[in-house]
Amino acid sequence: MPINRVAWRNVHFYDASTGATLGGFYQKGSLTEATVVWILANVLLVVEDHWTVRFRASGRAITPSSNSVVPGDYDIYSKGTIRVSDEAWFSRLISDAVSGREDAFRDGVRARDGKCVISGEVNDGALWGVWAGFQAAHVFPLEHENLWIQFNCGRWITNMDGVVGSSKINSPQNGLLMSESLHTRFDQYLFSINPDDSHKVITFMPNHWGIDGRILDPICRQPNHPNHVSDEVLRWHFRQCVLANMRGAGEPVFETDFPAGTDMMETLRAEPYGKERFEMELTSRLRFMAGEGDVRSQ
Repeated sequence: MPINRVAWRNVHFYDASTGATLGGFYQKGSLTEATVVWILANVLLVVEDHWTVRFRASGRAITPSSNSVVPGDYDIYSKGTIRVSDEAWFSRLISDAVSGREDAFRDGVRARDGKCVISGEVNDGALWGVWAGFQAAHVFPLEHENLWIQFNCGRWITNMDGVVGSSKINSPQNGLLMSESLHTRFDQYLFSINPDDSHKVITFMPNHWGIDGRILDPICRQPNHPNHVSDEVLRWHFRQCVLANMRGAGEPVFETDFPAGTDMMETLRAEPYGKERFEMELTSRLRFMAGEGDVRSQ
């Protein structure tokens, strides 16, 4: 069954006038007051009047500073009404399988990065073409290519301007090389990269991964490299991560390990967002059956 992200939160937001819970998150140390004030104003809340947020234990007003957010309870004050945003959040599959058309994506990301750009772990086997344990991850998920097209996200890609008949979602600019375990967590929105805070890695659950507060490796974001990762796709993922972890009760963390004999499709149908995830999985399987092949991205 899906896991509720509320369980591990150590920061909580409340409407000061009603006591209602507005959201919260787990803070390991990398989220600053400036980032959280921006998130509240631009992603999580819809407020009709001026508002302030105060740390309940001290009454101190939180300002857009570089101070790390202190775990605890925070009250949001406003003369107007406060409500939680209803912005759409998109669940995703664990995208560890790719078809033939993604070979160029995988190879381009490998050639550019050569290491896990999140942890800094270098792939010592690259010289011999061994990539076990490393995967090319789509930042904007391949299974949501219809949304990519609908929102015209191809405008974020700058290295395929002359390509006709492609959505550009498989550009290396929409990819990062990372370890297999981190790829799964990235797809579950358990950590993200904030390109507007020095490309800092931010984790949203208790962990010993050693990545919270690290800076995304510069090798993948050199502005003069034609395949540099797009800051816009990173912003999209960070925003989705915020919605998943900080808004209201949060979004579920889905099961990814299905033992032999498990009816995976039936499990998906019974989950929250089950219809969407079922349709994504079905589309993925049909693409494979159509003959595009199945090449793992490790």
